[in-house]
Amino acid sequence: MTPVATVSQDLRAPDGTAIVQVAADCSGAANRVVGQTGGQLLSASARSSGGQTVCVITVLVPGNGNERPKKVTVSVPQ
Repeated sequence: MTPVATVSQDLRAPDGTAIVQVAADCSGAANRVVGQTGGQLLSASARSSGGQTVCVITVLVPGNGNERPKKVTVSVPQ
């Protein structure tokens, strides 16, 4: 799925140009991380880092034997 762009009437540059907000879709990144780790998805959110949108995916990965599960957070560039 591609990001969805919306124009807000409240967000304008000083010259009057509309500022567009883009909602990133992190579902594909979350599916990849869950598949790679074998974990259970806890959260997925989009953040801006260094001018680039990244998906921050947190999964709960089962432990080996009697070990406790581990919480793993992965950043995936969009």
